[in-house]
Amino acid sequence: MKGANFIALHKLFDEINDSVEDYVDLIAERIAQLGGIAEGTARVVAERSALDVYPLVLETSDEHVDALSTAIAAFARTARLGIDEMDELEDAVSSDILTEITRGVDQWLWFVEAHQQGERVDIS
Repeated sequence: MKGANFIALHKLFDEINDSVEDYVDLIAERIAQLGGIAEGTARVVAERSALDVYPLVLETSDEHVDALSTAIAAFARTARLGIDEMDELEDAVSSDILTEITRGVDQWLWFVEAHQQGERVDIS
């Protein structure tokens, strides 16, 4: 990634990654609590992911911000569908976990999208 916002975005992307790792742990722990097996290898996750593949040819910070905001928004939509499914299954704990994740993802999306906003011009 290149651009004037490189350092700020690099730190933001690192923070998002740290949160995602926490979310992965929450989900894996819940799967195990329910008697399942959390198949979290990179290969399995990539094969089962509904997210679009992240473009490898992006260079500018604007391109990365756009791609990341698109991915985060898609993930948030999927998590919301999961909340509805857990509610139908009357699994309040799993629904609560997904609500917590969605709350965090929404905040990250807001932070990332703030970088897409143009500079404001004071007209007063």
